[in-house]
Amino acid sequence: MGELVERVDEQDRVLEVVERAEAVRRRWMHRIATTICRDPMGRILVLRRAEGHVRFPGHYDVMVGGAVGVGESYEAGAARELVEELGAGVPVRFLFKFLCRDGISPVWFGVHEALIAEPLAADPSEIAWHAWLTDLELRKVVDRGPFVPGGREALRRYLGRPAH
Repeated sequence: MGELVERVDEQDRVLEVVERAEAVRRRWMHRIATTICRDPMGRILVLRRAEGHVRFPGHYDVMVGGAVGVGESYEAGAARELVEELGAGVPVRFLFKFLCRDGISPVWFGVHEALIAEPLAADPSEIAWHAWLTDLELRKVVDRGPFVPGGREALRRYLGRPAH
């Protein structure tokens, strides 16, 4: 059996447990926990997905993340994915969620933020390259080259939100 996820509706309410591959194939909504990472200088982590990645190989992104497990919260999924993909065991802070219909299937993205001061240990099966860019540098490159659609939308929402 493949990776299990919770199929959800337009209000992000759980309908049933399904295999992620089936959810993608049938374009059923499910949940993805993501994190936008900043360093102590305020720069944002941008990464290029590995060429062998199943979803958006070789595309750039600002979100680290993956499917929310059955019974798992967005926050727990985001923290788990940071450890798995970057080796970073740091706290995450929930910012917002949105329904993204661009991409391989419609998904609810739970977007978090994390401050990472330690060196990264990126998983090469997930991440081929990464760098820290300023907000201005990111605004200049987000529409150039292949960029994960959900990451582009999340970045625009993230940079456009009021400071707190």
